[in-house]
Amino acid sequence: MAGVWVGAAALVAAGWRGRRSPHRLMRGAALWTLKDVPHYSRQCLMVSRSLCSARCDSNEKTFDKILIANRGEIACRVIKTCKKMGIKTVAIHSDVDASSVHVKMADEAVCVGPAPTSKSYLNMDAIMEAIKKTGAQAVHPGYGFLSENREFAKCLAEEDVIFIGPDTHAIQAMGDKIESKLLAKKAKVNTIPGFDGVVKDADEAVRIAREIGYPVMIKASAGGGGKGMRIAWDDEETRDGFRFSSQEAASSFGDDRLLIEKFIDNPRHIEIQVLGDKHGNALWLNERECSIQRRNQKVVEEAPSIFLDSETRRAMGEQAVALAKAVKYSSAGTVEFLVDSKKNFYFLEMNTRLQVEHPVTECITGLDLVQEMIRVAKGYPLRHKQADIPINGWAVECRVYAEDPYKSFGLPSIGRLSQYQEPIHLPGVRVDSGIQPGSDISIYYDPMISKLITYGSDRTEALKRMEDALDNYVIRGVTHNIALLREVIINSRFIKGDINTKFLSDVYPDGFKGHKLTENERNQLLAIASSLFVASQLRAQRFLEHENSRVPIIKPQVASWELSIKLHDEVHTVVASNSGPTFSVEVDGSKLNVTSTWNLASPLLSVNIDGTERTIQCLSREAGGTMSIQFLGTVYKVHILTKLAAELNKFMLEKVAEDTSSTLRSPMPGVVVAVSVKPGDMVAEGQEICVIEAMKMQNSMTAGKTGKVKLVHCKAGDTVGEGDLLVELE
Repeated sequence: MAGVWVGAAALVAAGWRGRRSPHRLMRGAALWTLKDVPHYSRQCLMVSRSLCSARCDSNEKTFDKILIANRGEIACRVIKTCKKMGIKTVAIHSDVDASSVHVKMADEAVCVGPAPTSKSYLNMDAIMEAIKKTGAQAVHPGYGFLSENREFAKCLAEEDVIFIGPDTHAIQAMGDKIESKLLAKKAKVNTIPGFDGVVKDADEAVRIAREIGYPVMIKASAGGGGKGMRIAWDDEETRDGFRFSSQEAASSFGDDRLLIEKFIDNPRHIEIQVLGDKHGNALWLNERECSIQRRNQKVVEEAPSIFLDSETRRAMGEQAVALAKAVKYSSAGTVEFLVDSKKNFYFLEMNTRLQVEHPVTECITGLDLVQEMIRVAKGYPLRHKQADIPINGWAVECRVYAEDPYKSFGLPSIGRLSQYQEPIHLPGVRVDSGIQPGSDISIYYDPMISKLITYGSDRTEALKRMEDALDNYVIRGVTHNIALLREVIINSRFIKGDINTKFLSDVYPDGFKGHKLTENERNQLLAIASSLFVASQLRAQRFLEHENSRVPIIKPQVASWELSIKLHDEVHTVVASNSGPTFSVEVDGSKLNVTSTWNLASPLLSVNIDGTERTIQCLSREAGGTMSIQFLGTVYKVHILTKLAAELNKFMLEKVAEDTSSTLRSPMPGVVVAVSVKPGDMVAEGQEICVIEAMKMQNSMTAGKTGKVKLVHCKAGDTVGEGDLLVELE
């Protein structure tokens, strides 16, 4: 069976770009040609979405109509596979999501309530009514929301509607962190030392933490996705962690139960994808490396892991399958492990749903996991044996978020996408998204813009393709984390595979500051900026002259431009001249030649600097000479003036910076959960002032200095925007 495996991954590894004559993509009787392939699959070079399964048997009857109880990119992802299988789809949406991409893609759509998730995507009554109204035979829950909710699966079963996921017993057993740990021990799966019961209150949390020994991990029993999790290193942090984790757990999952276990310092987070059916069969589909995280949420994932050898991989896979079989697991699921430096691995949790990062597994195995979930839900046995599961090539996924990476590695940003262009024109690139130009990123939902996946024959190729894809990704209107993602994948430690869950804080102990330019890179940036400036000046001088123009235009002939460019508070003297599309630029004594089409209307600009190819984005050009350029992932502000203008600029008064030490402003949009002070209170530096919830994560706002509270500008329940004034000190 393994010998006849074709699959998409193998085609990409062979260099097929989806533009040549038809190829046989599936084994057995199924033959796909380019005209059969949906547009998104051609864009993603057959690595993904609809052609990752080994075959698509048209004789297999599954469902006529499936409702997707989710939104955004995962709803779009499920819809695409359903279309491939000939299944009609129903989308649900909140009122603010009425024009979303997943709504437009589905055959039918039903509004299930207002924007807050508790009144829409978590509103089981409204969703059940939508199922009855549309006659959907099955429900795919995606991830998050109700995907691991046993009561929802039970409600569906009572109405004879199929839940595309495991049965209620497995959801209960594995969704509950306490019960799953006990079952893992029974199935002889390695587990982390800790307290196996429910923690009642903060005092008990402190007592248990002392018994286990610091540091400890406090986490939601019913949780996942990094929500409701805190690391505590002492008693005070344990009390705070208990409070925040229980509040986040209640908000995200409707269940505030917590457990405490030993925190393994500097581990890797490696997970095993499993797939089971209703006939007692189960497979492990290799691993995913998910160690690059911030606030316990994954940022960069890859498959396979550079760290694992075949023996450790097999041992982890076999334990994951043993656990799945112990609960008669029948769907796609993920068993997560913490792995220490000696390759000892410990069970962390099992997610009884499709994982966010599933595309990297699809790329290296050739399986469409959504299709497999639908088949299993209908009762079909798995089509493959363990020996059939390959590792073909390497895949990397970056989670592109509407976040400011310069604030705690990513605080949420909201806004409307004024311009949006995915890098799907590049080879080996897949983008899973649920947005389009004009889409809103709101405070109500996760700030993920997309999942950017690249595939290559090996890790080096996959990472190089990711670097190019990030440079070619156009996102305007919201702050995004592309600068951070690009820095991670080119970091020497990451390239060597020297990573753990503390990678970001270890590499950037003072916070992320963007790309640090070398002298050569700085000169390249200055040369590009000066060329853009001169190109825009030359364009401004052009007039459309008519034959009978009354006033002849005298065009000034400028041999060279003497410029003054300010970057990072340093002023550089630049001399630029041009000959056609090539600019000759002298920067601080170094000469560079810059060639491009200089299409200033294009969001992307490919430039050649003495043989080095770069893709840059000019985000803005102001009349006063300020220019914002995205270069090597990071946005740089440069101030360009002619020599004369720079001389005159010395006489301009500089704006005095505002003193912000006595004010506390919201660093992100969100909802005020609690306010801990009132006018007249004395506060110490670092003391909690208020708590803001953004995208289901609670963030403690603290005082920047010791002083007396003068005014409080917010109260619990208020919605605040980024930069809104919260509290003033005297």
